[in-house]
Amino acid sequence: MRLKYPIPLMCRVLKVSKSGYYIWLKRPPSERQIENRRLEVEIEAAHRRTRGVFGPHRLQKELQSHGIKVSLYRIRRIRRNLNLRCKQVKKFKATTNSKHRLPVVDNLINQNFITDAPNKVWVTDIPYIPTREGWLYLATHKDIFNGEIVGYAMDSHMREGLVKNSLLMAIHKRKPGAGLIHHSDRGSPYEYQKLLKFFNIIPS
Repeated sequence: MRLKYPIPLMCRVLKVSKSGYYIWLKRPPSERQIENRRLEVEIEAAHRRTRGVFGPHRLQKELQSHGIKVSLYRIRRIRRNLNLRCKQVKKFKATTNSKHRLPVVDNLINQNFITDAPNKVWVTDIPYIPTREGWLYLATHKDIFNGEIVGYAMDSHMREGLVKNSLLMAIHKRKPGAGLIHHSDRGSPYEYQKLLKFFNIIPS
């Protein structure tokens, strides 16, 4: 607050001598203070590295795996000073549903993921990615000829429109001819047969 109020006034109000204040100002930090600051950096880095889901006990093991030994009491105190809290993680996340009554098409590639030209076989999937704001679903279409991602779409849900948007991007980018094989798993988000039929794409 020295930029706001005169130092002599603050020393008088707080009953601190001016000479004592200036000595304190020039005094180098103690070894304990230096160690605390180092641990603050390490604990905050470990908290971010573990996405904020580890409590003190698991955080202690995480730090030990990086060669840092620190007591639980110190971890708790530093976490409290840094206002680091353990986040509750939802154990359930939506995945593709293979137990549906929709028609299932034949597997046309039979695990043969090799082609001699582009736009012959595309494969698709929806990996889910944990973020600080929740799960992010990433629909992708890949050409197995060279592994290129030809279409993708992202959202916080996994409704059918997500993979449709990825397919439409791939079609707009590559403009494949008739006979392209579209291979996916049996999950219900991929049940968009009318769209495949419209573009003369063969489902697998």
